[in-house]
Amino acid sequence: MRKLITLIFCFSVLLGFSQDEDLDNLTIQLAFQKPDTTKVNTSLQIIKLLYHTKDYSKALQFIRESEKLSNDLNYKAGIAEITYYKALIFAKKEDYINAIENYTKSKELYISLADTLGIAKINNSIGLIEIARGNYDKGLQFSLSSIDILEKRDLKNELCDAYRNLATAYYKMKVYDQAIIFYKKTLDLQESLGYQEEIIVTSKNLGDLFYHKQDYQKAIYHYNNVLTSIDEDDSELRGDVLTNIGRSYLALNNLDQAKEYVTQGLRLNRRINNDKGVLIGLNTAGELYLREKKPIVAERLLYEATTIARKLKDDNELIKNYGLRAKLDSVESNFKLAYIWQKRYFELKEKVKNQQQQEASHASLIKEPIVVPLEKQDLNINNNVVNQELISKHEEEKKANQEEISRLKLIFYSLLLALLVVSTFLILIYLKRNNSIKYTKELEDKNKQINIQNEAILNQTKNLEDINTVKDKLFSIVSHDLKDSLTSIKGFIDLLKDGSLSKAEFNHLLPELSENANNASLLLFNLLNWSKSQMQSLESKPSLFDVQEVFLDKLKLIEQKTENKNIKIEDNSLRDFVYADKSMVEIIIQNLLTNAVKFCKSGDTITIKNNISNGNTLISIGDTGVGISKENQDQLFKNNSFTTIGTKNEKGTGLGLTICKELVELNHGKIWVESTEDIGSTFYVELPKTNPSGGV
Repeated sequence: MRKLITLIFCFSVLLGFSQDEDLDNLTIQLAFQKPDTTKVNTSLQIIKLLYHTKDYSKALQFIRESEKLSNDLNYKAGIAEITYYKALIFAKKEDYINAIENYTKSKELYISLADTLGIAKINNSIGLIEIARGNYDKGLQFSLSSIDILEKRDLKNELCDAYRNLATAYYKMKVYDQAIIFYKKTLDLQESLGYQEEIIVTSKNLGDLFYHKQDYQKAIYHYNNVLTSIDEDDSELRGDVLTNIGRSYLALNNLDQAKEYVTQGLRLNRRINNDKGVLIGLNTAGELYLREKKPIVAERLLYEATTIARKLKDDNELIKNYGLRAKLDSVESNFKLAYIWQKRYFELKEKVKNQQQQEASHASLIKEPIVVPLEKQDLNINNNVVNQELISKHEEEKKANQEEISRLKLIFYSLLLALLVVSTFLILIYLKRNNSIKYTKELEDKNKQINIQNEAILNQTKNLEDINTVKDKLFSIVSHDLKDSLTSIKGFIDLLKDGSLSKAEFNHLLPELSENANNASLLLFNLLNWSKSQMQSLESKPSLFDVQEVFLDKLKLIEQKTENKNIKIEDNSLRDFVYADKSMVEIIIQNLLTNAVKFCKSGDTITIKNNISNGNTLISIGDTGVGISKENQDQLFKNNSFTTIGTKNEKGTGLGLTICKELVELNHGKIWVESTEDIGSTFYVELPKTNPSGGV
C-alpha cells in the first residue's frame, strides 16, 4: 500500500508540472485568437485546468471574459459550459444558492441543445449538493439519473464524486449493501486518480460498513489499509482505527490480537482526550477481560465506561455497557445487581428502538401492505362462533350505556340552564363596567393626543436647531478647508498669469495643483451630500443593479492616485446584484476607496471583495495601510468633524464616513470597520439583494 501511495504521489507531481505547461500554452494560444467560438473553447480549457488546480479566483476572471464573449456571439454551448463551471466554483465555496441558480440556467441551455452529457453532469452536481445538505432521497434521484451516461463516457472525476456521495447517502439511509458497492467503486477510481486523502476516508468507511455487517475479516483488511496510509500525527483517526481492529478481532474470538490493538487504541485516545474513543475502548476491553475470566479488571474498566457514556449521553454504548455489567455480576453470582443492570439494559434498548421506529416512520415514503398469513385467516374462520357470543354481550352493555347517557344528558342540560342564568347576570355587570372603562379610555386618548402634539412641537424646535447647526458647520468648513484649497489654486493661477513661473517650476507644481483641485472637488462633493442628508431632504430611490460595475467605474477614478503612491489594487469583486440607490452606493464606494488610498503607504495593497452573507450582499474594501487605533474607531461614525492626516499629508473634512453611514442606513444596510494599527483596515458594507419591504 505504501509503494502504491508513493507512486501516486510521484505521478501527481509530474501531472502538476504538465498542467502548468498546458496552462501556459493555452494562455499564449488565447492571446492570438480572434474573438470567435474557438477563443471561447480555448478559454474553457483554461477554466477547467484552473478549476481542477483549485485556483478559483483566476478561473472566475476567465469565466467573466468568456461569458461576455459567448453572449455577444450567442454561443449557447459555450454559455452552458461556462455557467456550469461557475456553479461548480460556487458549490466549492459552499454558496449553494448561487450554485443551484447557475446549475439551473446551465441545465436549461443543455436541454435546448439536447446535450444529454451536459444534463447528466448538471443532475450529478445538483445531487451532490442535495446529499451534502442531508436531502438524501432528492440527491439520490438526481445522481442516479446521471450515472449511466457518466459511466459510458468514462468521466472519472465526475463518477468519483457521484459514487462517493451515493455511498454516503445509502450509508446515512442504512442501506448498507448499496453503500458498500458504491464505496468500492469510489475506492477504485480514487486509486486510479491518485486521491490519497480520499482513499483513507473511503477505506475507513468500508471498514465501518463491514464491521456493521459482521464481516470482520474484510473490516480488518480495510482498517489495516487506513493504518498504513495515515500520518503518525493523525492521532484521533489512528486511535479510532486501532480500537475498531481490536473489536473485530474480539468478535472473531482472537483475544491476543484483540488485546494488542484495543490497548494501543485506548492509550492513544486517553492521551489525546478523545472521550468517545476511550468509551468504546473501555467497553471492548471490559468484554475482553470478561472472556479471559478476569472480572476484577473488567469491573474497573466497565465502571469507568458507564460514567463516560452517561456524560456523553451515548445510548448505544450505554446499552452495551449495561449488558456487560449484567453479565459480569452474573459471573460473580451477584444476581440481584445483575437483575438491575439487565432491567436497565432492556429499558434503554426499548427506548432507543422506539425512537428509531419513530424516525423510520417519518422518513418512510412507501408503506408495505399488511399481508395476513393463511393460518391466521383459518383461525379467524374457526373463531366465528366465539365472536358472535362476544357481539351479543357487547349489545347488552351498549343498551345499558345508552340509558346511563340519557340520565347524564338530563343532568347536563339542567346545569347548562343554570350556567346561562349566571352568565346573563355576569354580562350585565360586565357591560356596566365596560362603560366606565370606555369613559376613562377616552380621557386617556385625549391626554395622549395632547402629549403627541407637544412632542411634535419639541421635534420641530430640535429640527430647526439642527438645521442651524448644519448651517454654522457648513460655513465653518467652507471658510476654512474649502477656502484653503481654492486660495492655493488661485495663487498658482495668478503666478502663471503674471509669467512668474518657469516651465520647470510649472511642471514641478502641477501635481500639487491637481491634488488641491481633487481635494476641493471631493470636499465639495461630500459637503453637499452631507448637508443635504442633515437637512432631511435626501431620499433613497432603490433599483436592482450590478455592484461590480460600480467598482470598475470607481477604480478608474483612483487610478492616478494609486500609481502616484505605488499602491497595488487587488480586485476580487464578483458580478452580484443589490437592491439600493445606485448613486448613493457610488458615493459610499468612492469615499471608502479614497480613504483607503489616503491611509496607504508605498507598496501597500487595497483589496476589494463582495459575496453573499445571510441573504444580503457584503461589500468589503480593505487595505494594508496604517490602520486605526481603537479609540479612533469608536469616533469614526459618531463625530461629524473627526479626521486625520493621510500618509502624504492628505487632508479631510471628517464628513466622508458620516455620509457613508447615513447613505447605507437609508438603503436598509449596515456599515462597520475592523482595523489594527500598522496592519491595516477593512470597511464592510452590507446591503439587501431584494426589496426589504417585500415590494417589487
